[in-house]
Amino acid sequence: MGPLKGIRILEIAGIGPGPFAGMMLADLGADVIRVERPKGGMFGDNPKLDILNRGKRSIGVDLKTQEGVETVLKLAESCDAMFEGFRPGVVEKLGIGPEPAMAINPRLVYGRMTGWGQDGPLAHASGHDINYISITGALHAIGNRGEKPVVPLNLVGDFGGGGLMLAFGMVSAILEAKTSGKGQVVDAAMVDGAAALMASVYGAQQSGFWSEERGTNMLDSGAHFYDTYETSDNQYICVGAFEPQFYAELLKLIGLDDEELPHQMDMGQWPDLKERFTAVFKTKTRDEWCEILDGTDACFSPVLPMSEAYHHPHNVARGTFVEREGVMQPRPVPRFSRTDSEIQRPAARVGEHTDEILSELGFTIDDINRLKENKAIK
Repeated sequence: MGPLKGIRILEIAGIGPGPFAGMMLADLGADVIRVERPKGGMFGDNPKLDILNRGKRSIGVDLKTQEGVETVLKLAESCDAMFEGFRPGVVEKLGIGPEPAMAINPRLVYGRMTGWGQDGPLAHASGHDINYISITGALHAIGNRGEKPVVPLNLVGDFGGGGLMLAFGMVSAILEAKTSGKGQVVDAAMVDGAAALMASVYGAQQSGFWSEERGTNMLDSGAHFYDTYETSDNQYICVGAFEPQFYAELLKLIGLDDEELPHQMDMGQWPDLKERFTAVFKTKTRDEWCEILDGTDACFSPVLPMSEAYHHPHNVARGTFVEREGVMQPRPVPRFSRTDSEIQRPAARVGEHTDEILSELGFTIDDINRLKENKAIK
């Protein structure tokens, strides 16, 4: 059931990084209860496709009613942690902020997921992943030489710098609370997390190893041996052979003579070498290059769309993707030798577990019916 079995966490429904953190915690065995607005979720009649909400139980609560607020605080009393993803001050206005929640439950860990953080001049400004990674240097660093920055989906800010950092912070604080008996607030800001992800690049830049000119460095598509290339069937492959022995293997297998080429690390020759690589890789199909290079030390792989990634032999062998009730999805990570994580249940309908959860907290049938009549819950 996962290493977090026995831990109960309350998630105040949001979008993107918050649900991702909740998914990670649920995959690791925590009982994650998601408090959702009664109006319904974004996936309508097929909530199972809302993969970020897998493994969680759902309770429908109207936080604009006093009884709804009281219900959430009652839930918080029995939880190890709760988290929210609103702008600073919103949960305080609703009446479910850290102060009232931790007054009821002093051991409670209270996670806060925002883009800009709880303070600072931009704390109350609107924004999205692209904005948070732009002021940390991450967006500027991603892209090809002479071209505009490339948007890396919303992986860097929302999920890597946001949701993952929130989950890590909450687990750390829960662990500390087990010994101290005291909860605390975890301020997870995507701008902070994106900056942390750039730590090694900031070190390289200050050492003079990394140029701020996009697409001229070893890991940003500047190097011919660390880039993507088009094949003859208009597909793509990639290589990442920056160690000398792996680079030598790559040259041998694609038919280039190392002695006839400039030195691998002669950066002034990288553009010309990239043209050589481009021409070579264009001579065969993606699958033909797979037959030649797969499984070698050339650091090669095909660039697969999501629809093909499910079926790659390595992913199949490791069970990297799993099917649950008709939905293909990544398996829980990381893996554990003794208390392995698992998908506890598919994503639930809004309010699917309302009666079940409230009954566990000691609410009577009459109490539940009264809350429904007053439209405080669904």
